[in-house]
Amino acid sequence: MPQQTEKLAILFADISGSAALYDTHGDSVARQMVARCINTMSGAIHAYQGTLIKTIGDEIMCRFPSAEAALHAACAMQAAVENIKPGDNLPLAVPMHIRIGFNYGEVICEPDDVYGDTVNVAARITAITRARQISATQAVIDTLPPALRKQTHKIQRTEIKGKQGQFDIYQVDWEPDDMSRTRIGKATLRMPAETGGELTLNYHGQSTKVNEQHKSAVLGREDTCEIIMPGNFASRQHARVEFCFGKFILTDQSMNGTHIRFSDGRVVSVMREATVLHGSGLISLGQNFSENPTELIKFSVSSADT
Repeated sequence: MPQQTEKLAILFADISGSAALYDTHGDSVARQMVARCINTMSGAIHAYQGTLIKTIGDEIMCRFPSAEAALHAACAMQAAVENIKPGDNLPLAVPMHIRIGFNYGEVICEPDDVYGDTVNVAARITAITRARQISATQAVIDTLPPALRKQTHKIQRTEIKGKQGQFDIYQVDWEPDDMSRTRIGKATLRMPAETGGELTLNYHGQSTKVNEQHKSAVLGREDTCEIIMPGNFASRQHARVEFCFGKFILTDQSMNGTHIRFSDGRVVSVMREATVLHGSGLISLGQNFSENPTELIKFSVSSADT
């Protein structure tokens, strides 16, 4: 059966600094706070003809029929999260901030999911976005009406895996008083520095580092990979870890997914998507941690200050 494709806007929204919530307030309270934030974001999705595709830990992935609808929804999400009020048994003075990235283009559609380059780029853009910020690609800007284009401005150029040249990244000014440009510049409102200067990967005597000098490493069963994991679960080039804007971004490019268990016990699973590695933990190629995998890659991120 031929694959069904459609032009859509793909949006990721991620709760910034959620790891700190678990460390500060414990699992029970942090889970309630994250759930409330995700429910708040979900309301804005439906208001603008969007569809929630999946929730990945403290991140949501959704689709919209147009870039214009996605932009309106992103602004509504930011405003709604800013106005979240503490509820029963929740801390009174804990701000919740989100970061949003979205892209527009052709995607491969399945009943409950979407795939393709447009999705991958949207995930990568979100991973390098700061707290309280909305980032969009040139593909988004090109389809917006003139009035909405005035609500955006170019902030940087970056390389995207699998794409030649560099991408222009735009910021959407979502606050009514147009103060987002200056407020996001304040250190207290930036996305917490989740990673530092160097990431080390270890597996059965194999070791490699990703840093400013060595910007990427491929994990998989192919002999050309920096970390080679034989077996039936790992793809030939299963996942790639890249150093980008001071963060270590793991992008899954497999059929079975990549699963990460952080040192605090949280597990994140990605399939043809990207996530940020921070702290330390274990990476399983193709096997979920519920299956008790024995072949695990250890990772550790060291701060540039250490």
